[in-house]
Amino acid sequence: MKHLSTYLLIIFVCACARLDSNLYNPSKVTEYKFDNFNQETDISVPEQYDIDMNLVEVFDLESDDGEAKATIKGLFVGDQDLLSDPDYKVILYCHGNRDHMDYYWPRIKLLANVGSKNQYGVMSLDYRGYGMSAGKPSESGLYADVRAAINWLQSKGLSSDRLYIYGFSLGSAPAVELSVNPETLTPKKVILEAPFASAEVMVQDAALIAIPGTYVTNAKIDNANKVKSMNQPLLWLHGLDDDFLSIKTHGEVVFKNHPGPDKTALRVEGATHTNLPQILAEQNDGYDYYLTIIHDFISK
Repeated sequence: MKHLSTYLLIIFVCACARLDSNLYNPSKVTEYKFDNFNQETDISVPEQYDIDMNLVEVFDLESDDGEAKATIKGLFVGDQDLLSDPDYKVILYCHGNRDHMDYYWPRIKLLANVGSKNQYGVMSLDYRGYGMSAGKPSESGLYADVRAAINWLQSKGLSSDRLYIYGFSLGSAPAVELSVNPETLTPKKVILEAPFASAEVMVQDAALIAIPGTYVTNAKIDNANKVKSMNQPLLWLHGLDDDFLSIKTHGEVVFKNHPGPDKTALRVEGATHTNLPQILAEQNDGYDYYLTIIHDFISK
């Protein structure tokens, strides 16, 4: 039995030794193609949600996590002249662990249609190592990169009471971290879609036998613990059929640990890890249902 346990341990460690590299699954590009991106994405969005490309700008952000500096790419959709307007609100979208901003462009376009077309500004970014961003992905880099985006918004006149942060999957880590430990602007409200509970839980979900997560990953992502200190209202969305970050061991734990009482949960039957907005659209005659959920949360 001892030999079997050792054998299983070896198999598991070998299988998970690349967890850090799988946690970050970037791809590089030499330019962003937006609507001309010809690879399959998780969701498809009708033309009615297209955005005037004159309101789309990609630019450099300087990010420093204390160990390494990197020039990363930021994206803003909207009228930058309005960033100092006391009535103008911005959704900062932190994307998932794969590819780059072109892959998430349909989601970003949807957010630019919340309320009405371009009612809110939308900012996103490619983490270091993703898309056209320099550097190597890391947990500290994630936080520094999103912090650089927040600093840019502040430099343009945005105030904390007009900043809303949306973290999807891996993006839930910087969304939570920079909501509970802000250095400049403090997001007013937080939206988490399919969030991690922690890197430790992700390892345990995959394990054949009990093994400390530190054996196979350097990531210290711990949304479930950090969210206990979150003062902002929370909107949590998670697919019941998520087979990457289980709603039971990840999302439900994060939601339960939020101190509330101002928190809202949306558990979506039939949605996997990647297609929740589209499943909601299919179940409710279009994307307006999803957009209304986001708008009602932001505006209430």
